[in-house]
Amino acid sequence: MISPTLPAELKAALDGKLQGFSRTDAAQRSQKISTAYRAGGSSSTIKLEADALAYALARMPATYASVAASLNALTEIAPGLAPETLLDVGAGPGTASWAAAEAFPSLRDFTLLDANATLSRLALELARDSTRLAECRYLPGDAGGNLGEVSQADLVIASYIIGELNEGDQRKLAEAMWAKARHALVVIEPGTPAGYARILALRQQLIAAGAYVAAPCPHEKPCPLTAPDWCHFSQRLPRSQAHRQIKGADVPFEDERFIYVALTRAPPAARAARVLASPDVGKAEITAKLCTEHGVVLTKVPRRDKAAYASARRWRWGDAVIAES
Repeated sequence: MISPTLPAELKAALDGKLQGFSRTDAAQRSQKISTAYRAGGSSSTIKLEADALAYALARMPATYASVAASLNALTEIAPGLAPETLLDVGAGPGTASWAAAEAFPSLRDFTLLDANATLSRLALELARDSTRLAECRYLPGDAGGNLGEVSQADLVIASYIIGELNEGDQRKLAEAMWAKARHALVVIEPGTPAGYARILALRQQLIAAGAYVAAPCPHEKPCPLTAPDWCHFSQRLPRSQAHRQIKGADVPFEDERFIYVALTRAPPAARAARVLASPDVGKAEITAKLCTEHGVVLTKVPRRDKAAYASARRWRWGDAVIAES
């Protein structure tokens, strides 16, 4: 399991870029970028180096945390996965590549794709002195178009990218990414009903193409949740002083809500239930909402069953657990 916090090399690289950079200016730029994203825009609003750095300072910590959590879930279900090549689609400042490098010591070759030349320059600058990423390749231009020109990779990751596309282009990108994934594909989106709907559509499309779900689902059946409920997870991460200043926040932490799917070419050797919400810990029992092979169940673990109760007390939202369904 890897930590949700940025690795030391990335922190150092970001701190180096911060020298002489106005926190007030960064906060204003970050707010404009966030407003554009919420209105359905894309990274095309990031045109200047200062925009890219403001975006990285505001979003890299949370994006890294969600990717790290998703990769932790994949490695827990598929512990034998040891990819040597990575394809990072819609890479932005390279956040997912950094997380993958931490999660998989086996990775030797990193290819990043993104249409935003300003973010690509920042990604290369941040990776310049990295032990693992210094030799990464960054291909500019439309990710969907470039996918046809790159070789297959053992692992393909796409974080916070498919929401920038229309429905037809989402399906084309999903098909193209799966074609390039030799062993596994991980897609992460915001933990909103709309993000869940996009992940659900991609999941259904690629299961039909032969994919197996490693995480978070313990099956390839249709999602058993019904509206207004939706599947998503939360990862808490600490905020640095600079991060708090740019976010205009007082609390020293942030909770990133996200949804993901990890798909593999080979079926998982074992299935585990998934904790879909924070368990309710009572004096007499613990009640947990689990997604199992047989659907969503509310599992109750009585206090009198001391071993099971002690185990259930350690359950957290998003965990893969062994439980009676």
